[in-house]
Amino acid sequence: MKPPPFTYHRPATRFEVDELLGEYGADAKLLAGGQSLVPMLNMRQMSPAHVIDLGGLVGEPSVPVWRGAESTLWFGPLVRHVAVEKSRAVLEGAPLLSKAMDMVAHPPVRSRGTFVGAIAHADPASELPAVLVLLGGQVRVRSHNGIRTLAGQELYAGPFELTIAADEWIDEVRLPPGRRSDRFAIEEFTRRDADFAVCGVAATVREVGDVLVTALAFFGVGATPRRFELSAMSSDDITGGQLDLAVRELVAARLEPHDDIHATAAFRRHLAERLAVRAVRRAATSERSTE
Repeated sequence: MKPPPFTYHRPATRFEVDELLGEYGADAKLLAGGQSLVPMLNMRQMSPAHVIDLGGLVGEPSVPVWRGAESTLWFGPLVRHVAVEKSRAVLEGAPLLSKAMDMVAHPPVRSRGTFVGAIAHADPASELPAVLVLLGGQVRVRSHNGIRTLAGQELYAGPFELTIAADEWIDEVRLPPGRRSDRFAIEEFTRRDADFAVCGVAATVREVGDVLVTALAFFGVGATPRRFELSAMSSDDITGGQLDLAVRELVAARLEPHDDIHATAAFRRHLAERLAVRAVRRAATSERSTE
């Protein structure tokens, strides 16, 4: 298959990207790593009149970096998955993301695909948007009209759909530094190794006094990644039946899984329960993260 005809643009600065999107808007698509856009073009699943290649941006960091007074972990538009996977800064500051990178596609895809591109692609079965939402990350959104910041939870409108305007684009993703008392785990069920998840759960467990506070983000079981908190529990509650009950009630009340050719809604609900319990227990018994 060959892509439909389009006009190709290769801007050198972010400001040029702003201007191009301001002119062409919904008729344009951004190309970063191309691991999602190129197959969709070749299969004629989309036919933009203009493709804007971010690969020509000058002076963009190729690795995640620490920035700001609070040492926020910052990802620019050309940071590839492989750079995130190998980053010492990510391992120390966002160990959950390091764990998630092992689940993202295959090495050839990780060598080309970009982290910001995966966040912007908004695939509801992808691990990375769920990690962004769970960790309280932010995205910087820009256009020819200005720059604004959105929380990860505010970014997603539906499958492959963002809440930003057609002339806006994401030029930065930011993750807050982890705390020493935080512990993490991520679990997923896939049909084959490195496939998108039929269901997945990322979990954080934080010590607050004598109890453990748990947050969960589910992916593959709804239109967007969603973050929830469980009631504070003791270590005995988490290793015992109280955790199973709390997760079962959460899944029944808050998740709306769907049927498709890969799984029924009932099977996804079952997976969500089992994977969430497994992730929380694994996080609760794991070593603390490094400050």
